[in-house]
Amino acid sequence: MDQSSSSKRSPTKHNDYNDLASSFDKFFKTTHIESQIISQETITLIKSQLKEGNIQGAVSAINDALIDIENAPMSIAVTGETGTGKSSFINALRGLRHQGKGAAPVGVTETTTERESYQHPKFPNVTIWDLPGIGCTNFPPKEYLKKMKFLEYDFFIIISATRFRDHDAQLATAIEKMRKKFYFVRAKIDSDLQNDRKCNPSTFNKERTLEKIRDDCHEKLLQAKIRVPQVFLISSFDVSDYDFPNLETTLLRELPAHKRYIFMLSLPCVTEATIDRRRESLKQKVWLEALKAGISATMPLVGCISDSDVEMLEDTLNLYRSYFGLDNVSLENMAEDLDISIEQIKAIIKSPHLLSVKKENESLGEKLLKCMEKTFSVIGTPIASGLYFRKTFYLHSHFLDTVANDAKALLNKEEIFISKVHSM
Repeated sequence: MDQSSSSKRSPTKHNDYNDLASSFDKFFKTTHIESQIISQETITLIKSQLKEGNIQGAVSAINDALIDIENAPMSIAVTGETGTGKSSFINALRGLRHQGKGAAPVGVTETTTERESYQHPKFPNVTIWDLPGIGCTNFPPKEYLKKMKFLEYDFFIIISATRFRDHDAQLATAIEKMRKKFYFVRAKIDSDLQNDRKCNPSTFNKERTLEKIRDDCHEKLLQAKIRVPQVFLISSFDVSDYDFPNLETTLLRELPAHKRYIFMLSLPCVTEATIDRRRESLKQKVWLEALKAGISATMPLVGCISDSDVEMLEDTLNLYRSYFGLDNVSLENMAEDLDISIEQIKAIIKSPHLLSVKKENESLGEKLLKCMEKTFSVIGTPIASGLYFRKTFYLHSHFLDTVANDAKALLNKEEIFISKVHSM
């Protein structure tokens, strides 16, 4: 819309655009920083374009943001000496079993000085690079980084077991000078706790032992002139415990906004916080897509949904199930691990049956109406003269809420065992 047409718009239309800009701003203000998938500059730009009634400019800005989100590559460097647990960490980050298809080999002696790449099984834009430990090469830190193509990575993970060595600290110093992000991971913390329990059975205290290890790591790194060392104690065999969730939160908070989306989707859904962040990130993308598609058209009245609509919705639901580890392949793997049938798992979750419509149940149109009412109560503003969203946005929100709740239900595997016992 040009300046002259913008200046001639009616007061009603002006109010509509202001309402739309206000609703857009309010929606994105409620998102947490570690879940926000577009930058504050982009939010401000879209809001200002909407407020001015520059629909073409708003659509263009939204389209650019979506392209950045969907095409952003993620490249993560993991380095450490042989036996520190690099491969196990890489597998955990990719949500793979240690002996699963495509997993990084565990327990293999490192003999190469070359880096090796591992793509995420579901998100090929995410690549994790296994770098040989600097102690396995004859390169000084700066030359090592050059040989390992350090400019390609979004951040470095430096992994150690038992203690951080001098060359790990030297490497971190070199990375810091080159203005790259790096994080120290102290792996195999479960083994450390187990050993301490065996050695001190009468005085063992888990939290005290963890604090002692963390303090020792910080002290050694400060002695090596690392200014603000960030240390995370983890077990790659239990990524929901210890500092793995804190590591995840820190990485998301410090990544550029447009890269959070793909990284968030790639992380394993092992905590309720991860599930909530993933749902929040996906809802932002759905919001942007719906706004882009419906920004210059009136929203259709709630009514019947055609067969083609249902087919598209089914594809969307299956995609969301995959994002949250609820696709049939993932459920089959879980059933195998728990030694129960996949039907027993599906019996305690709702998403596989979400589009099953029976005469005695409410129709999809009625589900849509209820979902719209719920969404409006959250947004807190009326539809801006029909310029808001296409009707499918509300079902997408309903899908996301249902799938996220299912993922949370499956975190508590004891419930599945109880279900198994009751069925015998």
